[in-house]
Amino acid sequence: MTGLKWRKSSFSADVHQNCVEVATAADGIRMRESDEPEAVIHTSPAALRAFIRAAKAGCLDRR
Repeated sequence: MTGLKWRKSSFSADVHQNCVEVATAADGIRMRESDEPEAVIHTSPAALRAFIRAAKAGCLDRR
């Protein structure tokens, strides 16, 4: 994942390396946790928008 510019969530704390980071790539969006940077999730902008809308609306299953 070289060459990507990772951005940290403003809701992530600076302590304990528990940060969510996001980067854009030519073929979509990348997300990772700063404490495990080699585990990267690939998604599309549309899928990420839908997830964020559902999370804000409280529509995610909380099992």
